[in-house]
Amino acid sequence: MLALTIFGIAVHAGAANDHAYPDKSIRVIVGFSAGGAVDLAPRIIGEKLTETWNQPVVTENRPGAGGGIAAQMVAKAAPDGYTLLSVSAAHVILPALSPTDLYDLKDFTGVTTTISVPAVLVVNPSRGVKSGRDLVALAKAKPGELTFSSGGFGSGTHFAAELFKSLAAIDVRHVPYRGIPEATTEVVANRIDFTFSPLSSALPLIHTGQLVALAVAPATRVAALPDVPTLAEAGVAGYRWDSWFGLLAPAQTPLAIVKVLNREIVRIVHLPDVKKRWESLGAEAMPLTPEEFDKYLLEQSALVARLVKAANIRTK
Repeated sequence: MLALTIFGIAVHAGAANDHAYPDKSIRVIVGFSAGGAVDLAPRIIGEKLTETWNQPVVTENRPGAGGGIAAQMVAKAAPDGYTLLSVSAAHVILPALSPTDLYDLKDFTGVTTTISVPAVLVVNPSRGVKSGRDLVALAKAKPGELTFSSGGFGSGTHFAAELFKSLAAIDVRHVPYRGIPEATTEVVANRIDFTFSPLSSALPLIHTGQLVALAVAPATRVAALPDVPTLAEAGVAGYRWDSWFGLLAPAQTPLAIVKVLNREIVRIVHLPDVKKRWESLGAEAMPLTPEEFDKYLLEQSALVARLVKAANIRTK
């Protein structure tokens, strides 16, 4: 009887602790400098969480090692829900490119993905290429001659093109740049044949006729370009690349706390005023459950590893 009483007290105490979460400030660590979706998304969400919970949600920038320094900090933090990590696709790319002791995917548990910033395959209009099929046919007719730009070696735009190259079975050359603006400008200037550009960067140039949108990278069409097919629809079977962003917690964070975070963040990403802010970033809401996010991370990690091996991509 005494054992049952003690067990009942322990369960009640645990429920009370979960119910009290959060009772202090929450830190969201970003492994990159201020600016960009990996930094802006948690700030937008943090503002709303602060309003809801009346507890500060503070975003801290800890750049270094391609996001690895911040990841290591969060991996070593107490698994209590008060230290989170804001991540992008780079979180699975870095370990595949540069095996490191900084962190392992097993060091974290998924809270939720938040948004995706769709990439769009674009060319200069003077190329005369009107579709994804046209580009593939041109590349096959001129093996090794066509070039694609990216926002940097190992970036999401690099891997979006590597996946295209692999699935379409084409031989094209990579020309990395310091960032997405430079990579896109080179296509506008007709010095590079094509690139995968974030929608926010490409859309104004598409509307002014400086770029032609051939296809979008996600599995479904995007609202801003409803008439532009996905690459899978354009003939590259199985193609899907999501430029995703999300939040992780240290491994062993109690599931009850992870679910509280997930529930509130999913609610926030769908709020009308927040959706307008996503649109200004060229982003779309992309929430997943914790279980779905953990599975997705493993799938993305396996995909990136396959691309690294197939293309013999080596660190620069």
